[in-house]
Amino acid sequence: MMGRLPRLKWAAATAALALSVTGCMTVHGEREVIPAVAKDEAPEVLKQFTTTYNKAWRTADPKLIEQVETGPLLAIGKADLTAEHAVNPAGNPRAGTLELTDARFTIPQQAGWPKFFVADADSNRGPNRWMLLFTRTGPDAPWRAAYLSLLSDDEVPDFALDDEGYAQPVRTGADSGLAVRPDRLSSTYASYLMTGEGSTFTEGPATSGLRAERKKHVRTPKYWTEYIDSPARGADFAPAGLRTKDGGAVVFFASYHRQKQTAAKGYRPTPPERVQAVMTGKADKAVTLTRVFESSVRVPAAGAPDKQVVFLNRLEGVTSAKGE
Repeated sequence: MMGRLPRLKWAAATAALALSVTGCMTVHGEREVIPAVAKDEAPEVLKQFTTTYNKAWRTADPKLIEQVETGPLLAIGKADLTAEHAVNPAGNPRAGTLELTDARFTIPQQAGWPKFFVADADSNRGPNRWMLLFTRTGPDAPWRAAYLSLLSDDEVPDFALDDEGYAQPVRTGADSGLAVRPDRLSSTYASYLMTGEGSTFTEGPATSGLRAERKKHVRTPKYWTEYIDSPARGADFAPAGLRTKDGGAVVFFASYHRQKQTAAKGYRPTPPERVQAVMTGKADKAVTLTRVFESSVRVPAAGAPDKQVVFLNRLEGVTSAKGE
């Protein structure tokens, strides 16, 4: 479950819902706590996403995906489609059609912008469900998917819902009520990958396993590798989360990861064709890959006896490359 598609890899009532009530009173989405999206609108958002996603892949058009993706998911998807266009410039009418069925929608009540909700659905791309976080930045902005996680049915979070069936968003700062502030997950994760220090995260493929895999490539007879991990910045890459029944939360966050491979004497880097499609410069001695990770994690409540963060899923994609 480490990738949406086998692409550039090396080894998320409307958001501005106005509710008319008796007497001409309007509820404003920027001030009042209201559902992030109307329950009958959420399926239409998912349908539009799927339709545009499929069209983008059939036509190999990286600009088209901008209509329905944003943030870390767009960074990965746009690079994927740039590479696809390089390989199939006229498009690929035989590209497999994504089908999302048996959809469930988890909608929080929120004030202010951005607003978000989560959809999870069965996919024809394998046994896992696609869990998408859709976000909207303002009353006139479209809904776009910012995060995607691939989860088995047993892994889909058990979100806490109120009597009306609405979820509870978590605050991302010091008042989150969680063992780790959501707005510090990205920097804490980047720091751990760089140093191996800290006990915020449980051991697993995205943490200790990734560091162990990297060690295998630090120095080989053909090349040596340097890694630089850094937190994601900017509103489009902001974390978001929903409370779970156990008092904790599932949080979505992103991070950046650079990998520089320098060839030993007598060797020359040979990046794959799809990497070359997003590469600047000429790979004479070295290639630096920039990857975006988008992750979903379980974060315990502040008072939980076990405060370690558990990765549910991590997707990654090469978003740029530089040859030297």
